[in-house]
Amino acid sequence: MINQTRTLLVVALLFVAYLLWHQWQTDYPAAPPPAPAQSAPVPAAPVAAKDEVPSAAAPAASTAAASGTPALPAATGAAGSVTPPRNLIIASNDVLRLSIDPRGGSIVRADLLKYPRQVKGDTSPVRLLDDTADRWYVAQDGLVGAGGSAAPSHLAEFTAGAPSYSLTPGSNEVVVTLNWHDASGVSVIKRYTLTRGSYVVGLSEEIDNRGIQTWHGNAYEQIERVEPPVPPKHFLEFYDPERFSFTGAAWYGPEDKYQKLAFDKFAKEPLDHTVTGGWIAMTQHYFLSAWIPAPDRPERFSSAEITPQPGIDAKTRYIIRAMGPGLSVAPGARATVQSRLYVGPKLQNELSSVAPGLELTVDYGIFTVIAQPLFWVLSHLHGFVGNWGLAIILLVLLIKAVFFKLTEAQFKASARMRKLQPRIAALKERYGDDKQKQQQAMMELYQKEKINPLAGCLPTLVQIPVFFALYYVLMYSVELRHAPFFGWIHDLSAPDPYFVLPALYTLTMIATQFLTPVQGMDPTQAKIMKAMPIVFAVMFAFFPSGLTLYYVINGLTSVAQQWYITRKIERADTRARA
Repeated sequence: MINQTRTLLVVALLFVAYLLWHQWQTDYPAAPPPAPAQSAPVPAAPVAAKDEVPSAAAPAASTAAASGTPALPAATGAAGSVTPPRNLIIASNDVLRLSIDPRGGSIVRADLLKYPRQVKGDTSPVRLLDDTADRWYVAQDGLVGAGGSAAPSHLAEFTAGAPSYSLTPGSNEVVVTLNWHDASGVSVIKRYTLTRGSYVVGLSEEIDNRGIQTWHGNAYEQIERVEPPVPPKHFLEFYDPERFSFTGAAWYGPEDKYQKLAFDKFAKEPLDHTVTGGWIAMTQHYFLSAWIPAPDRPERFSSAEITPQPGIDAKTRYIIRAMGPGLSVAPGARATVQSRLYVGPKLQNELSSVAPGLELTVDYGIFTVIAQPLFWVLSHLHGFVGNWGLAIILLVLLIKAVFFKLTEAQFKASARMRKLQPRIAALKERYGDDKQKQQQAMMELYQKEKINPLAGCLPTLVQIPVFFALYYVLMYSVELRHAPFFGWIHDLSAPDPYFVLPALYTLTMIATQFLTPVQGMDPTQAKIMKAMPIVFAVMFAFFPSGLTLYYVINGLTSVAQQWYITRKIERADTRARA
């Protein structure tokens, strides 16, 4: 039908305008202010020189936000610097494989065993955390002492009980134990716990004070990374979701809720908040890493930007950090600090159970209010049929059922408007260039025939946000990543490799135009409508096959509905004339 074609034309023009605006923002961002002289401007916490483990000048305060906050080392060596090879400790469960550096006990690699890089070709698992120069991205944690107390930061040397840890038959968890000792009598046991089927890594740091002085210090967790390499430019870059999805830092607190910190905002808007019951994260298209402190522990959230040093660093590094409240451990006593690290996919139905607000990292932007319910319905349909493609088909039928009466009114209005086309053409010929009288006569005709010429607009307005919302669901939901349909379609989040679905949609549009008479339409508009199947064939060739599948089924059901309603009206007219 013409109305559906016009709807898709409006959708296409709005979508292209949005992509052009977004790409303009990407290619021509606002110039950041000159970088400050400090290499790592962390508010209220002076940063020590690289690879130096500082100690605080005063005992730790009761909270991290109080004065006397211990200073932290700037980084774990230099990202991309030449360092001797180290024997990494391997720890794995059935979904994660972690590589832990004995220096600091930092997690420097994380392979997601259930998520291959590609459907075909490179099927090695996605590596989220990475210690290579151009993809530096590590999770660090440690202790920093106050008042002269020795403590192992993320630069300290630990010893491990074994070179590798993995699940054994019948076990549900793996515990990696790292040890650090100081001549003062203070020792720290760091334990990472991996649970079967979980992307949550438990962390406990046990401080055992066997010295003669009370130990003072703070525990902290941080994530350090560089900007990932920019994908090579190509003529399909408007489709590439990696270019449009947010990559950067994020944090959450019960009061401020979900907040993002882009890499270009680290220097202009540094983070400095005290939060209880929140988390810090680095997020990207499908995956994220997040430190989740104990919910009852006040934490100071802060950020730092480490500018590259010639010959040492390859790229600017960005750090988001959570520092806990001050700790005091008397001689002969012990204290344990616990946190959790999530490193894995953005599974929407699971993130909310890991930590409040973590599901918000699946960022649909301004379409969240529509996209989240759409995904909720889609995921439940998938649970029923077990195939995301079939779930999309059922979603189309469900939306059609919900808006059936609305669409029926649109088709009826369209059919009645077609019947008035000869009379409207006669009015145009009668009044010629007198547009005012022409419009007045047409309004009188509409009132006499009880026709609302805007009756078809509401379905159009409803379809546009649904189109965008579903586009974002298919682009940013990791559940649909590499999800197969049937036959040749192995990934519903990627374009149809053989363009079968775009071709089917083109045929659907041609069938729609064939069933829709165009008498009375402006000749220029009629020519544009005839070219629409080719335009949409090209556009849908680069859209995700899941979205194209949605519109193929939507088009087919619309043709069937239009045919049924048109025949119903024609039969009613025939009976009226009889």
